[in-house]
Amino acid sequence: MKGDLFSSEHVVQPASAPGMTAQNAKSIRYVVNGNMMARQGAMVAYRGNLQFERKGQGMGGMLKRAVTGEGLPLMTVRGQGEAWFAHEAQNCFIVDVEPGEALTVNGRNVLCFDATLSYEIKTVKGAGISGGGLFNSVFTGQGRLGLICEGNPLVIPVTPQQPVFVDTDAVVGWTAHLNTSLHRSQSIGSMIRGGSGEAVQLKLEGEGYVVVRPSEATPQKAQQH
Repeated sequence: MKGDLFSSEHVVQPASAPGMTAQNAKSIRYVVNGNMMARQGAMVAYRGNLQFERKGQGMGGMLKRAVTGEGLPLMTVRGQGEAWFAHEAQNCFIVDVEPGEALTVNGRNVLCFDATLSYEIKTVKGAGISGGGLFNSVFTGQGRLGLICEGNPLVIPVTPQQPVFVDTDAVVGWTAHLNTSLHRSQSIGSMIRGGSGEAVQLKLEGEGYVVVRPSEATPQKAQQH
């Protein structure tokens, strides 16, 4: 069979080592030798002897879904083999989390991660329980974390001298030790979209990085306006 589709750019090559690697800009390959975690429904292909088990979130997860309409529904992948993960053709990125570090991520941006990482759903400090995306997953430990983002993300440094303000619908995540609070301001944009004219941003202070997607609303939300 010939053609661009069957070029080395698209044909999967033999795996070189266990664990997570980027297959291409839109998918992540995971060579499983034991177990790993992934969002439910994100597996697009696999080969080998693998089992997929739905993982419950407990009461914390139920609360999160009730308040925000979002969650981080997970599955455990066990066995030996290879699996490929993707979600709505969003861009994929891999983050290496080291001991002593922590990364706070919006559940909608989590694709898969090593079982050696610990995660906990927490309320964003200073954000109360109102608004979407203000319950995030905090990852700690050591391992790799696969993230998804609509478009190419912006990674903005936060310094003690210069806090960063981010639309609550656009924030993907941020590094540990940043302080968060809600900041309200008048926004012409929100008035045009039929809002009250008051916009709410997440204010991040301290030293670290914040990751932002290049869209303040999901395609579904955009269609509703």
